[in-house]
Amino acid sequence: MKRVDLHTGSHDLPVSPALEEFMLSGWADSERHVTQVDEVAGWAAARRRQLHGRFSGERLVVPAGSFKRRSNDQHYRFRPHSAYVWLTGDQSSDGVLVIEPDGEEVLFLRPRSDRSTPEFFRDRMYGELWAGRRPTLGESRRRLAVTTRHLAELESVLSGRGVPTRVLRGVDVHVDGLTADAAGPGDLEFAAVLDEMRLVKDDWEIGQLEEAVAITTRGFEDMVRALPMAKRTSERYLEGVFWQRARLEGNDVGYHSIVAAGAHAATLHWIDNDGAVRDGDLLLLDAGAETRSLYTADITRVLPVSGRFGPLQRDLYELCLKANDAALDCLKPGADWRAFHRAAMTVLTYGLADLGVLPVPPERALTEKSGLYRRWTLCGSGHMLGLDVHDCAAARADSYLHGRLAAGQVLTVEPGLYFQPDDELVPAELRGIGIRIEEDVLVTDNGCRVLSSGLPRRPDEIEAWMHRVAS
Repeated sequence: MKRVDLHTGSHDLPVSPALEEFMLSGWADSERHVTQVDEVAGWAAARRRQLHGRFSGERLVVPAGSFKRRSNDQHYRFRPHSAYVWLTGDQSSDGVLVIEPDGEEVLFLRPRSDRSTPEFFRDRMYGELWAGRRPTLGESRRRLAVTTRHLAELESVLSGRGVPTRVLRGVDVHVDGLTADAAGPGDLEFAAVLDEMRLVKDDWEIGQLEEAVAITTRGFEDMVRALPMAKRTSERYLEGVFWQRARLEGNDVGYHSIVAAGAHAATLHWIDNDGAVRDGDLLLLDAGAETRSLYTADITRVLPVSGRFGPLQRDLYELCLKANDAALDCLKPGADWRAFHRAAMTVLTYGLADLGVLPVPPERALTEKSGLYRRWTLCGSGHMLGLDVHDCAAARADSYLHGRLAAGQVLTVEPGLYFQPDDELVPAELRGIGIRIEEDVLVTDNGCRVLSSGLPRRPDEIEAWMHRVAS
């Protein structure tokens, strides 16, 4: 059998000993003498102390994660795990927070590649001349106000037997492997507790979410101004316009933007964004900017492409707005989490009956044994919001979905109606219409505050706002 040569080679030419020696010489000391502690460092330290108090006497391991492959030798832009960010304020790849049983805190990091080894010019993923400068251990220690050690020391620390250990698993395969002997059901509880601790936002987090909403508001205004070009191109033009704002003022978008014109609005998570934008259609925009601290907004508005709602469009929009208002009225500390959803669904179900769509009386449709109204509402009416768009998803149901609201929680309120274009159980004029109004809301001591109130939500206000922004 003929031998097949599978050697693929490299884009880079071989490095000669002479070139390597030359590259390792002649570099200035560029240590940055950081003296200012990050604003979030104090908040993160308090969170770590709180976490240690929940699991005193155990070692706690929280990794940031590493790069994820997109295709071939291309990787996605790195984004650290939210629990790691919440506990450290650090956003670098491969970091691992270890809290020892006695409360000692160490952040293991992959620091800047100094000029003593060829890594800085040969490593495409971590080398400074390829990927940019990483902080030194000293810079990170001073900036984050936490002890730092080289990531290479992590294995020897975690190899100690007999130390009860909990690990946030599924984030870093290397860390999972180093702690495989300690894996157990306690790790699932650990992940749940981490998310449950994040359910109530502190004052710093609320400020970050307000910033995310402000950036997002400006991004929506950008999209309104870009409508003439979108009509000549496609939904993707608006997606790009919003992304530009998110990258300019923040880190990125917090999730794939939904830019859904016409019948695409009936698809809840439409992200292809390649459809036509036409006068006469409604345009559903669901987008959120992520701040540089990685907190995200999540706002939805439905706009008439022409700048004016048609009569039927206005009636359906008013129905969804009424449901949204009913949901907002339920938000206060101590309220059952599901109460705002039930209030919104009651409004929409009776509205569907008025439209002649429901095959049964609304009272019957609303029962658990029926639920037929859900053909046109499809999903829940909101979720927690923070470092993730669907924040705290690992929290146990008793603390979240079956729990009660508390002051400091931030959530979305987003009931909607979705009539599929091929639904023969609704009149033809309803088919292909999707409407969702989504607000970002802070639960306060005596009620709630709508963080996204800077964007208009009533039909007349929307029309006036579109005209003003576009002028």
